[in-house]
Amino acid sequence: MFSNVGALEGSPVREKDMYYDYAVMWDWLGFGVRWLHVITGIAWIGSSFYFIALDLGLRKADDLPTGASGEEWQVHGGGFYHIRKFLVAPASMPDHLTWFKWESYVTWLSGFAMLMIVYYAGADLFLIDKTVADLSTWQAIAISAGSLAFGWVIYDQLCKSKFGDDNTRLMIFLFFLLVLMAWGYTQVFTGRAAFLHLGAFTATIMSGNVFFIIMPNQRIVVADLQAGNAPDPKYGKIAKQRSTHNNYLTLPVLFLMLSNHYPLAFATEYNWIIAALVFLMGVTIRHYFNCKHARTGDPTWTWIATAILFVIAAWLSTVPKISNGEAEAAIVSPRQQQFMVARGFQQAAETVQGRCSMCHAEEPVWEGLIVAPNGVKLETELEIAKYAREIYLQAGRSHAMPPGNLTGITVNERAILVKWYEAGIAGKSN
Repeated sequence: MFSNVGALEGSPVREKDMYYDYAVMWDWLGFGVRWLHVITGIAWIGSSFYFIALDLGLRKADDLPTGASGEEWQVHGGGFYHIRKFLVAPASMPDHLTWFKWESYVTWLSGFAMLMIVYYAGADLFLIDKTVADLSTWQAIAISAGSLAFGWVIYDQLCKSKFGDDNTRLMIFLFFLLVLMAWGYTQVFTGRAAFLHLGAFTATIMSGNVFFIIMPNQRIVVADLQAGNAPDPKYGKIAKQRSTHNNYLTLPVLFLMLSNHYPLAFATEYNWIIAALVFLMGVTIRHYFNCKHARTGDPTWTWIATAILFVIAAWLSTVPKISNGEAEAAIVSPRQQQFMVARGFQQAAETVQGRCSMCHAEEPVWEGLIVAPNGVKLETELEIAKYAREIYLQAGRSHAMPPGNLTGITVNERAILVKWYEAGIAGKSN
């Protein structure tokens, strides 16, 4: 691979230093892990939704074998399927038994890998906002990882306590716990990171249910069956409770994981309330499908309720931030300082301000934009230095930005951005 910036000053094309490869390869690593996360997430959610629909749609039949609680006939892909569910276990262990577990495990592991690649490695940019909380990188990472472990322990202990015997009461409490965490995350992290962490907090509970509760309980049942003992039905009851929670938490997690593309959701004053409304919408949508699958009715009111909640969330995103009347002091991180003194910074800043800042601004002037895309603002030199790596990848090395090259950035201007970033990485100052 070679750098194309030599053409800018007529110098010979030089072999690219490993420093410059790092940003590109790191971005590809993030892309690959994100792809894995999406693939396994689809597999997990798909199997989860299928079995919920199957379980709710089971019907009684006169010819059911002993121990079977219901059956379902389905047609798909040119064939018919006859499925029976045994409430505890069949009379004898089948020769082939399919387990559904790796989808959940790999989804969580790849998601945590993404957390490390994007938010831990890029803490100064994506995780920490000094105007929200003046944290060091390690403090922010400790809060991040600690909160995920805290969430699982609290939730798990509540489920196992007398309080958890009433599932409705438990789920109401869980909702308020999630709202509290939504507010808490917005007090320590960037808005984008707060939403991502709320999704990770919820996903940790869901994956923990599979790893620590549902699978071990199923293994106990299988072991009892193999030993010729009658399995205790309590293990199935416990697993059913956790599976129900996962059912209602899935859709909010999807919203939170996608939210980093929509600053109107995460970068507004009442973002934590918007997150709370998302969890309510997840309940109303799943309630509709659960009723349909169980053939207990057609509760179309849930869609009306969802639409109302969505409109409220959209309205909250437009409410102006409350100002305390004090101007926020500009905080310059070592990373920003590194790129502000790098050779070619003034040229690069002028290029960005001329080609990018009409959209990436506090008040975008480009028609149709209300807030800066992804919450990225590039009006000041501080902001430009903060997003040096993203500018390098999006507008220097690739032509992703501006979209469709609407602002007419030239090849030479892209070369200026590349040369500036590489000078900053190499520590070359003006």
